[in-house]
Amino acid sequence: MRLKFIPPLMPTLVEKPPEGDDWIHEVKFDGYRSQIVIDEAGTRIFTRNGMDWTAKYPDLVETAKVLNVDSAIVDGEIIVPNEAGLADFAALRKAITRRQHDLYFVAFDLLHLNSHDLCDLPLEHRRELLVGLIPAGSRIQFSESLPGETKAIFHLLDQAGMEGMVSKRRKSKYRSGRSINWVKAKCYAVDEFELLGVEREAGKPAFALMGEIGTRRYVGSAFINSSREIRERLWKRVQEHAGPAPKGMKRPATQWVKPGLIGRVKHLRGEEDLRHASLQDFREEDGFRK
Repeated sequence: MRLKFIPPLMPTLVEKPPEGDDWIHEVKFDGYRSQIVIDEAGTRIFTRNGMDWTAKYPDLVETAKVLNVDSAIVDGEIIVPNEAGLADFAALRKAITRRQHDLYFVAFDLLHLNSHDLCDLPLEHRRELLVGLIPAGSRIQFSESLPGETKAIFHLLDQAGMEGMVSKRRKSKYRSGRSINWVKAKCYAVDEFELLGVEREAGKPAFALMGEIGTRRYVGSAFINSSREIRERLWKRVQEHAGPAPKGMKRPATQWVKPGLIGRVKHLRGEEDLRHASLQDFREEDGFRK
């Protein structure tokens, strides 16, 4: 029987991870959500959107033979660990085309096994079956649940520079689409970006529009919830150094600024662009006032 890709169950973003014995907690890996499908036709690897990327992952396709199953559908994340053992998203993109041996598949759920649909089984039972399939020392690894008290786990992940954690109800069935049976809580990072302009409209919060330092590529907006002193100083600098809008950007309520203002932004870790971001402070590069 030829198996079909199953659209993944997607966790809901929450501010804080849930507590209690009804939940298991895992590391949220910074990689590509993927699905390994094994059947009589061979091994295929799909993206989270169902695109067949088997040809892009020849090493992992070969590695999947260690599972020693007739048929299976395994849900997981493709990552590249750095020297500290943390998933490195930037390295992942390069590894797909240049260093296949750096790729790992972290497996966290089993949806099908040897002609049996497992989606109606409780999560903890599916994971028991999954861990029994994965031999030690392989580049297919099991996503271990994290022991301990929820707040302490999350604090340790944050201190270690992890993206966050995913919490899953032990008894939950697997259902495609967004779910509250799986939730993700993300850690925050603080980084510097170039200020492109400030968006202000009467009766609405003000936002700083941020870009990559050097390229000024727009990466998102940051809520300006800094102190009154910082807000007033920022607006004064923006007015003094008004400039043209970056190429291709049209936002009528925005006062654009010349290059030279660098903002310190708190934002969710592990996102390509800014999410849940706030401007903490800003500085001026040398020569900005000239």
